[in-house]
Amino acid sequence: MASEKAKELAAKQKAAIKAEKLRRKNSDDPRDWGRWRQFVEAYKRTAEVDPAVTWWMLGVGLGVVAPVAVLGIVTRLAWWAWLPLALVSGVLGAMLVLTRRVKGAMVKRYEGQPGSAEVALQLLNNKKYTYDMGIAATRQLDLVHRVVGPGGIVLIGEGSPGRVKPLIQGEARKHEQVSYGTPVSQVVLGKGDGQVKLGDLEKYIKGLPKALQPHQVSEVRQRLRALDAVRPKAPLPKGPMPTPKGVNRAMRGR
Repeated sequence: MASEKAKELAAKQKAAIKAEKLRRKNSDDPRDWGRWRQFVEAYKRTAEVDPAVTWWMLGVGLGVVAPVAVLGIVTRLAWWAWLPLALVSGVLGAMLVLTRRVKGAMVKRYEGQPGSAEVALQLLNNKKYTYDMGIAATRQLDLVHRVVGPGGIVLIGEGSPGRVKPLIQGEARKHEQVSYGTPVSQVVLGKGDGQVKLGDLEKYIKGLPKALQPHQVSEVRQRLRALDAVRPKAPLPKGPMPTPKGVNRAMRGR
């Protein structure tokens, strides 16, 4: 009897493992992907916008491998012993090229779309920064997002400057009332005067003067939860699924 129950339990566990593998295989969530699939998907999405990435990756990869082979042939050394190291270095070089170009490709793909700020915000160190998408919005899908980190509170506006500026200013006043002296910065995404381009947003946030210690960042987040609890969630459209983080995770391991 006990043996039959053990077999039945083992069969259920095996079926559950198989089902989970199938779910992850068919999942569209990068968190469910393996390292290789993350790399392949990032390459595909980048190549659609930046076809030159293929030639850059091949050029860098061969540029590392070829000198080793040529040097070995000319000097008659045991070049074949160094070839595996050269191949690994070539692959790593190609992956480095991809990580550098994937950000530009994602910016080009999503710039101007509602929710595109997430392309940059997902690149922030999640141990230092947290962000909330669409804390306020207009019916025309002008949006305000929020980042909390060492530089204080950063409010990011997306949309028509004429509509988003009053929206972001109103949010700044609300945040100042509960932040107790924490700096509240305002920035509008765009290419106009006084605006920050999507590709420069990450650098802008990281470049703000340090105003909060880690424990103070946590305290500010707690106070902001109280502010968010008393207002409805903004109707944020489903935004892009940026991939730079997926590439970095694939390279360093999950």
